[in-house]
Amino acid sequence: MAAFACADGKVWQGMAQEFTTLCGLAEHGFDTVIDVRSPAEFAEDHVPGAINLPVLSNEERARVGTIYVQQSRFLARKIGAALVFRNAAAHVENRLMDRDGAWRPLVYCWRGGQRSGSFGWMLGQIGWRSQVIEGGYRSYRRLVKQGLYDDPLAHRLVALDGYTGTAKTALLHVLAARGVQVLDLEGLAGHRGSLLGGLADPQPGQKAFETRLARALLDLDPARPVLVEAESSKIGARIIPPSLWAAMKKAPRIEVIAPVAARTAYLVQAYDDILSDGEGLRRKLNPLRVHRGHEVVDGWFELIGAGDKAALTQALMQQHYDLAYDRSRGAHDVTILARISAVTLDDKGLDSAATGIATALEAYGASLAE
Repeated sequence: MAAFACADGKVWQGMAQEFTTLCGLAEHGFDTVIDVRSPAEFAEDHVPGAINLPVLSNEERARVGTIYVQQSRFLARKIGAALVFRNAAAHVENRLMDRDGAWRPLVYCWRGGQRSGSFGWMLGQIGWRSQVIEGGYRSYRRLVKQGLYDDPLAHRLVALDGYTGTAKTALLHVLAARGVQVLDLEGLAGHRGSLLGGLADPQPGQKAFETRLARALLDLDPARPVLVEAESSKIGARIIPPSLWAAMKKAPRIEVIAPVAARTAYLVQAYDDILSDGEGLRRKLNPLRVHRGHEVVDGWFELIGAGDKAALTQALMQQHYDLAYDRSRGAHDVTILARISAVTLDDKGLDSAATGIATALEAYGASLAE
């Protein structure tokens, strides 16, 4: 069964519940999903919506693991059990003391073993109708991998294309507010998608990024078009998983066209934080000497020194980004559904362009239904 399929996707096995689809797990029906792994494991990735009630801290997990390998498995199990029940008791006494008798928790650990089994058993002994996820986090991760790496993506993607500075991300947000199905990859990856596109917060790890993707895809109707920004195979340091990337490469495109002046004005406003950091800009641009030559990069550095954000932005577009876009586009044979011209990229211009994109999507969706 496909990972994103919305069949029941649930198999009861006594105290354990097996989930065979991501949709089945998303519609688990329990009041709370509890991840009892260590805080470090939880921070790397976790089932969407889960809370972390670790039965071993990071340090305790490392200590028990060392004893298990270097001294005795039995000793490690004894010490681990004492720590698990001590920490579990503290959670009951604190975080869970306000839960009434009807509360139904779903518990998981790394592989559905002793940590979740012990905690789930304790909750059951109290009187709560607790269950554990069969296979733990590893079974959830297998479903994510199946959906994003192994199965063909069922969603009907349309790529929003155009030169850097054509406000594609802003247009996605406008269209999403209008009810258009949108997959905001840059938002999910925590990156603005270009060499200069980092945000203040660090990007999520690859696994956490894929969890965000899987959750977003579950919320989208595969029968309706999904608008996604045309991206490279990486967004910052995050890799677009193979199934999604394959669908993006063959997706028909809607191209946004805007004058250089409008693109410059938009980028100066949208990237003001980055353009204001002269030293950071120099660090990011200096490696491009290999591709663009010393003379071009030295010219950029002069504009940084002069504080001329508009001139620098225009130079970067014409001497780097547009060239890279033309080369990338030439490597792919794509279908263009529509070309949308935007004279300006202010609120009025974005609203007008969004109307044109929505009309093209509606026509494409109607053709799919025929």
